[in-house]
Amino acid sequence: MRKLATAAQMKRMDQIAIQERGIASELLMERAAHGIVHSIVGLVCPIGPDREPELPESLEQLASEELALAQVRNHLGKLPAVAVFSGPGNNGGDGIAVAWLLLRAGWRVRCFLVGKRKKMTSDSLEMERRLKAAGGALEEYDPQVKGQAVFAMNADVLVDALFGVGLNSELREPAAGAVRLMNLSPAPVVCADIPSGVETDTGRILGDAVRADVTVTFSMAKPGLYVGKGALQAGDVMVWDIGIPEDIPQWETFRTVLTDAALVADWLPRRPADGHKGTFGKTLIVGGSVGFTGAPVLAARSALRTGAGLVTVLTHPSAYPIVAANCLEAMARPMPEDYLEILGMAEGGNGVLVGPGLGQGQEAAGLVPLLLRRLTGTVVVDADGINLLARHMDILEERPVGSTILTPHDGEFARLGGDLSSGDRLGAARTFAVEHRCVLVLKGHRTITAWPDGQCFVNPTGNSGMAKGGSGDVLGGMILSLLGQGLSPERAAVCAVWLHGRAGDLAAAELGEYGMLPSDLIEKIPEAIRELVD
Repeated sequence: MRKLATAAQMKRMDQIAIQERGIASELLMERAAHGIVHSIVGLVCPIGPDREPELPESLEQLASEELALAQVRNHLGKLPAVAVFSGPGNNGGDGIAVAWLLLRAGWRVRCFLVGKRKKMTSDSLEMERRLKAAGGALEEYDPQVKGQAVFAMNADVLVDALFGVGLNSELREPAAGAVRLMNLSPAPVVCADIPSGVETDTGRILGDAVRADVTVTFSMAKPGLYVGKGALQAGDVMVWDIGIPEDIPQWETFRTVLTDAALVADWLPRRPADGHKGTFGKTLIVGGSVGFTGAPVLAARSALRTGAGLVTVLTHPSAYPIVAANCLEAMARPMPEDYLEILGMAEGGNGVLVGPGLGQGQEAAGLVPLLLRRLTGTVVVDADGINLLARHMDILEERPVGSTILTPHDGEFARLGGDLSSGDRLGAARTFAVEHRCVLVLKGHRTITAWPDGQCFVNPTGNSGMAKGGSGDVLGGMILSLLGQGLSPERAAVCAVWLHGRAGDLAAAELGEYGMLPSDLIEKIPEAIRELVD
């Protein structure tokens, strides 16, 4: 589990480290530069396993890194060229320090100041002094100077150190021009802390943004590296320790988490050796209609592959023959006309999934609000269930907190009243879950699971091969299965989303993103789980 820190939280932690703990701000800047240099070496000349040098406590200890840089230079048989674009703030100071370190090791470096010199911080000025002492210079960036652009276009690596986590307005010239130049260059780009132009807390693009190959983010990762369009700009993210004391982050409450395998493995329900089919959940799927018979079948199969003990599918009588013929391990029954009978079946189980292939006819329109109003247990609402719920949003306020799991994609989220117009998917998901007292799974690239207490989990697994009809039905069945096995609604949603994406990644590795199907994803669920429990 990786906790994600906001811009305000990072600012507070830096202030505590510097002002209360007496850690020199210049040393933090040197350490940040050290991390960027480490990534540059990996891009220019992979020389075996990733090196993890000890955190330097002084300038003298940086000598070992300079030796390594000299070895890289000798291995390549040429002087590597690096173009550094630095703003006047402390993020720019990190870039100037990178130029200083590389120049001391004999690399060809040009460092361009993008912004007004009078706005340079004291630490940035100190790094400029060291750069000059090493024989370098901080050149003012001028798009009209052809030589600067030529050097950048022919460099081995570019460094983006224009803006740090504090950027909250759209890029203006000359920074916008520098961003365009970096994006045009064929050289790989290493970004300091976050790609310039990406909003730290939301991942929104502020006019334009650098497309990074690697982002070296300091002390803690930030939400904007994993959500929104920022996730597409960040490249490989490396969290680099710059020496913030370990106890300082413990004083903060981090409301956004990047889900990982360790977290899911810890939460995944264990299977007792003496368990029976009832031990692992009795669950109900309400869905399927003429023309939409595949959805409940996919949901049932995925629930069973995720470990459910008993799965029953209630489907429209006209769809029953086809659904039943495809449910070999799950039980299929035609939906009774008496809704009270359906309520009885649901109340006797460990969770209900309503919506896959249900349709939006008159019968379904009456059934969905009835189930949500009368059932006290957890209900997962997906697909047609979401569209029908949109007409009765007041129901969510009547249900127990956290007892409803909604799994919309962006279009369905808008129909529920969610607002994505600002580009802040994370904030929109959090606000909706808190206001409507539900667990929200906002599907899409980097699916977000928001809890009713405001905690959010960003999912890093999955790929575009999953963007096919039926994948959402698979996810609904997986969430239902983990509910039946005893997980809370909040944890069931987080674990299912991660496993769903991981199964998709396994399917893509074998079949490719073009040709993989939701049914292939289902067959990879056991492997995804086995990776965690073996």
